[in-house]
Amino acid sequence: MEVLVNKPKFTFIDLFAGIGGFHLALHHLGGKCVFASEWDTHARKTYEHNFSSLTPELFSTQMFKGDITLPENKDLIPENIDLLCAGFPCQPFSQAGQKKGFDEARGTLFFEIAEILEKKQPKAFFLENVRHLLAHDNGETFSVIKKILEDALGYSFYYKVIKASDYGLPTYRPRVFMIGFRSDIKEKIQFDFPEPIPLQLTMSDVFQGDCPKKIGYTIRVGGRGSGLHDRRNWDCYLVDGKERRLGTPEAKKMLGFPEQFSFPVSELQALKQLGNSVAVNAVQIVAEKIVENLTSL
Repeated sequence: MEVLVNKPKFTFIDLFAGIGGFHLALHHLGGKCVFASEWDTHARKTYEHNFSSLTPELFSTQMFKGDITLPENKDLIPENIDLLCAGFPCQPFSQAGQKKGFDEARGTLFFEIAEILEKKQPKAFFLENVRHLLAHDNGETFSVIKKILEDALGYSFYYKVIKASDYGLPTYRPRVFMIGFRSDIKEKIQFDFPEPIPLQLTMSDVFQGDCPKKIGYTIRVGGRGSGLHDRRNWDCYLVDGKERRLGTPEAKKMLGFPEQFSFPVSELQALKQLGNSVAVNAVQIVAEKIVENLTSL
């Protein structure tokens, strides 16, 4: 993962950053991360371990923060950023379907994103969540999110359930991607989600052996080592006629992380972190469409 030396094409911030799937994808597109936040101690170790050489200014200027709910951390976010990225946790909205505004989002982590969008006014956002967000609270939670982004904040709003396997990776991993552009530029932009591409890898490539299962299971923590015939199985595969167990090297390939991406944590913790990460290729291919629109203005 080489250091970016040329002038960046765009700037972005990485909220609820995890181990940096968004960061990696957008770096590949020529972007520069100018602020990031992640509260989990183990994920922070992995993030800094891999990105301290890739984006050294992020750490030398102390722009890698923990709790984004703290006002002193939000205040540090630079002005005039191009793109806000966030794979935010889904929390219930206690009053969903009633007031339809900011008050409904208070106390949820989505509100932190909404507040930053309101104050910092990035040109665009790219949000990611589990597909069940669409059905949460009979659709009311998603309705509130959409209404806040469109009506209260003035951004356009595009969304789609994207499978990692749509963009070349050997795992389904469906996630809802949400994209929006600021009010003063949204009329100039026609955003379309990119068309799916063929698989670039199969599980045979991942294991470097003959595996009859082309697209792998979702990476999880519970049920680890259950065995091929257990309904909870997600990490055991038949490879060259023998049972093989998924490890960190294989899981990285499934999610589009490069071979040199490493984990200064336990194997169990590394697999948990990968299980909570975005699929890098899917993010990169969709983000490329965002960047094309922003750089054409």
